[in-house]
Amino acid sequence: MFKVLLIDDEPLIGNVIRTLFNWKKHGFEFVGEAYSGTEALGMMEESQPHIAIIDVNMPEMNGVELQGILRERYPSVKTIMLSSYDDYDYVRECLRNGAVDYLLKHRLDEALLLNVLGKAVKDLQEEDRVEEGRLASKKMAETMKPVLIRSRIAELVREHGEGVGSLEVAGGLEGLYPGAVRYAAAALQIIPFLLLTESFSDSQTNRLVQQAVDVMQQSLGDIHERTAAYVENGRLMVVFAFKERSENAGSSEAHRWMGKVQHALELMLNLKSVYALGHPCASLMQLGTSYRSAEKALDTSPAVENEIPSEHVTHNEPAAKNVQHLRVALTIEEQKQLLLALESLDQERMQQLIASVCGSVCHQPLHSPAVQMIVSELLQTGDKALKKSISTPAAEAAMSELPPRRDLGRIGSMDELEEWLRSYFTALLNLLKRQRAGGSYSRHVSQAIHFILERYQGYINLEMVAASIGLNPSYLSRLFKEETQCNFSEYVNRIRIEAAQKLLESDQYSVKQISSQVGFTTYNYFFKVFKELTGMTPHAYVESLRPERQRSKP
Repeated sequence: MFKVLLIDDEPLIGNVIRTLFNWKKHGFEFVGEAYSGTEALGMMEESQPHIAIIDVNMPEMNGVELQGILRERYPSVKTIMLSSYDDYDYVRECLRNGAVDYLLKHRLDEALLLNVLGKAVKDLQEEDRVEEGRLASKKMAETMKPVLIRSRIAELVREHGEGVGSLEVAGGLEGLYPGAVRYAAAALQIIPFLLLTESFSDSQTNRLVQQAVDVMQQSLGDIHERTAAYVENGRLMVVFAFKERSENAGSSEAHRWMGKVQHALELMLNLKSVYALGHPCASLMQLGTSYRSAEKALDTSPAVENEIPSEHVTHNEPAAKNVQHLRVALTIEEQKQLLLALESLDQERMQQLIASVCGSVCHQPLHSPAVQMIVSELLQTGDKALKKSISTPAAEAAMSELPPRRDLGRIGSMDELEEWLRSYFTALLNLLKRQRAGGSYSRHVSQAIHFILERYQGYINLEMVAASIGLNPSYLSRLFKEETQCNFSEYVNRIRIEAAQKLLESDQYSVKQISSQVGFTTYNYFFKVFKELTGMTPHAYVESLRPERQRSKP
């Protein structure tokens, strides 16, 4: 409903206009009449009209003067001018002051007035749209401002603080840190970022990054004193602007804030992080140098328990001595050995390999791309073993039984990582054993098979298995024979020979070595059983693999 105020010193004209039509029916509310300009100004605050119909010829203050005052004090009010005379000077002056139209009283009728009121409404609606657009633009600008600031900071770091480009970027940050006399940059790394995001879509990765930046900024408070920005690959930076010149006080304050940031990331997003603080600098142009000193301290200091805590790593502390060869990936041999251990259900071999791999990278930072690449390759090898043993749909369902990989987000040391890998691959091995022991077997026979799969490499007999599951050996022997169609010792030998075949296919061990590894006490007995079950000797089996190996060579 649009409010209309009439201002005319002739009450008769007011009565005519009031009764000319049903105002509410046409979307208008007649909020009052004023008989002079002074009275109209007194009513403006109370009635708050959208439209004022003003008589040009009034005593004391004429309509043109009143319109000028309204335009200054209430610019949103639309004015329609009335007069008994067709005076061109008045018309020109009123329209110049922003009047919607100029009407002659003796020609006024319902259609004419409604037409002019409609023009006023259109002007009001258009101004509302413009104002809404302005407010929306302002809101968007306020929303985008932190994004632009962070983008400029990241750009300044990438520019290495040199050249015209850096001058322009630093200039765009002028005024962001009022009163600052010294700056410093911290580099923070989300430790498991590459592992967590390798299966993410771009939108999921961007969402995680935005959440991390938001959590950090909320912890840091005022963006004009401390600013969080994303760099790349799970690495973020924090810019500190200090208003005092003391380096020690500034460093202590920065460490305190970074501790809060680490705690917030772990609490809110389950993300472990490590950071280092760069050296202080006197201008924004030197911020890139400060950040790079932080990165250097971060990437040369291993995130390992019992070593220098991440929150105490600064540019003044010596970097860890990197005396070992920096690995970047699993070797093909290690991948083969892990796959072989999983396929042959050899837990000891699997655990030894994990310990060896983790030991070879323990001197590197846990967050380094190399360490995370190696862990990723270990997990991919585990996936491969699972999919070789179980159909793809079943494998995907089975993976839900394994320790969730999101738990990697809470790992903060190499010891914790090795422990998680041991737990993960032990669960995977148990899953493969259950799958091998599954089928239509009864509970007791499945338990017996599972026991065999765990112990076949050493001494094992029917009495041991029966005792482990609480059954009479004779009863278990009869039950086992009925369900598996072979006796206990025959089944054990089949498991051993299947494992021997895997080891022979790996081309890593001699036949004699394999015979003892799979649980045979004598080579001759291994030779005899192998030929009975496969129809060929171990050496003939190896020879049969050669054409396939030749084809697989590049």
